[in-house]
Amino acid sequence: MRLPDSVTGSFLVVLGAAAAYGGWILPPVPGQPVGPNVFPLVIGIGLALCGLAIVFGIGHSFEEEEELVPLEDGQVAAAPPPPGKLYGLRALLPPALLLFYVAAADRLGFIITAAIMVYVTSTALGAKWKLALPLAALSPFAIHLIFGKLLRVPLPAGLLPTPW
Repeated sequence: MRLPDSVTGSFLVVLGAAAAYGGWILPPVPGQPVGPNVFPLVIGIGLALCGLAIVFGIGHSFEEEEELVPLEDGQVAAAPPPPGKLYGLRALLPPALLLFYVAAADRLGFIITAAIMVYVTSTALGAKWKLALPLAALSPFAIHLIFGKLLRVPLPAGLLPTPW
């Protein structure tokens, strides 16, 4: 049984709202600008935003829906992938990107490496370049602001100087 996108997205919105609320009610640590309440708050808000994107179909390509093949007993099954497409290699994408990050982050820096990773991941998941390119350009800076500036996690600078 496959759940509709609206049900999945709504579940993610509720789960993200619960995590954000949990982070909101956690007391901050005295003397620290960022305490244990910030991480669940940020993750919850991000999860809720992703759920809303799923509910409203943002970034979803409706022309690439699965083709259903009728079976003998009246049920339907997904059609096999067309020959020539490398569908099985998508499973190797996360470890390959992780190895790329480990090898390239110190030389290229966090911003460039993360932008490449976001672009490759989003296009591999079926996003059009009109969505993947702005996402790849903006998300590393947002991650840098949250983790590098707000949470003070040291991120590799690499080729780009970090005046920000």
